[in-house]
Amino acid sequence: MATTHNHGDHDHSHDDGHDHPGAAPMVDEISDFEVLELAVRELAIEKGLFTAEDHRVFSEWNDARSPAAGSRMVAKAWLDPEYKARVFSDPLNASKEVGVDWAEPSGFGTTSDYMHLTVLENTPTLHHVIVCTLCSCYPRPLLGHSPYWYRAPNYRRRIVRWPRQVLAEFGLVIPSEVEVRVEDSNAKSRFMVLPVRPEGTEGWSEDQLAEIVTRDCMIGIAQPKPGRTSDGPRPIHKASRPVHSGGRPAEAAR
Repeated sequence: MATTHNHGDHDHSHDDGHDHPGAAPMVDEISDFEVLELAVRELAIEKGLFTAEDHRVFSEWNDARSPAAGSRMVAKAWLDPEYKARVFSDPLNASKEVGVDWAEPSGFGTTSDYMHLTVLENTPTLHHVIVCTLCSCYPRPLLGHSPYWYRAPNYRRRIVRWPRQVLAEFGLVIPSEVEVRVEDSNAKSRFMVLPVRPEGTEGWSEDQLAEIVTRDCMIGIAQPKPGRTSDGPRPIHKASRPVHSGGRPAEAAR
């Protein structure tokens, strides 16, 4: 359990005016959201909704989420036509075959991720990309935690208006003859992309294929490629012509 400290309290044990080699750095103050979470958590524990041990176990399970299950699902679908058919017709049961139970993914209580799941198949003439324009709805049991840029308003509002341009900013140029569809997640639906199996992977095992199915491939802002087994950094660049209040660039407001 975390404890709170009155601002009038002082702890002089670590503040003697001298630097100490190896000492822990100063920690930033917690945000308003973290204060709210602590307060609600402690109130829920006090009211008996769950215990501190329940919270610890769930937090450790949640922190361990990764895209591994989704990668395994894609690789298995590439190799097994019957399993691939189940991925589209009954994705909730298909996900159980890679170790994810959407009805109770944590094993000790249903999470907010229990909802309709749709797997979107990319083809040589159709490319899907997913977004949540409302907030950050995301298939966490299969893909782990969403990346920062997926939750950023800039991605959420631009990908639905200029999908090809935004994908190009991620380094993915979609040919004009390929249709691009943007699927918007919501409180009741989650989406995951099944990308096209790349050339040069003939004869590969399921383990080998799973290694090249990265998180970004299953969101739709990248395509699998032999030799690439992880997603590169996605740096945030400052806008060259930022829009200020009023919705117009600064020079246009003069």
